[in-house]
Amino acid sequence: MKRWIAGLVVCATMMAPALAALKAGDKAPDFTAQASLGGKVFTYSLADVLKKGPVVLYFYPAAFTKGCTIEAHLFADATDKYKALGATVIGVSHDDIDTLNKFSVSECRSKFAVAADTNQSIMKSYDAVLLYKTGYADRVSYVITPDGSILYEYSSMNPEKHVENTMQALQQWLAKNKK
Repeated sequence: MKRWIAGLVVCATMMAPALAALKAGDKAPDFTAQASLGGKVFTYSLADVLKKGPVVLYFYPAAFTKGCTIEAHLFADATDKYKALGATVIGVSHDDIDTLNKFSVSECRSKFAVAADTNQSIMKSYDAVLLYKTGYADRVSYVITPDGSILYEYSSMNPEKHVENTMQALQQWLAKNKK
């Protein structure tokens, strides 16, 4: 009976929506990190990338897990649409750069960069640490405008809507700012 109750509590926690502290209008914390794109390591600077346009920043728990693989495939499939809107995508997890080199090629399909946050400094600054397993990132996506402001935030352990929701927020922002 105790195992059943413990299992129910864990399931309920995993199904509950995550609550990111950063909201629309907040200043996005700047960061620089070791990243991989297509299996090639480079230094990623949020400030530098924002000079080119909006950034979709998404946090995911761990490379090569089921949900994170699904999410990486979805972002890879949408990368050209983001680029057409002038935006770039960066994924962040606690994984080391060697793991991300493989993940960036196989699951991200060499379409977008993934950054290593082994000390969790980026996750903590974005309040994206998984509540019930603090060694991992929560599944949280942000859209950041070129001025460094959070435009949109979406938190859900289900990977299915992160691309759709961030794409919609970005499209609405662009339409509003073209007027």
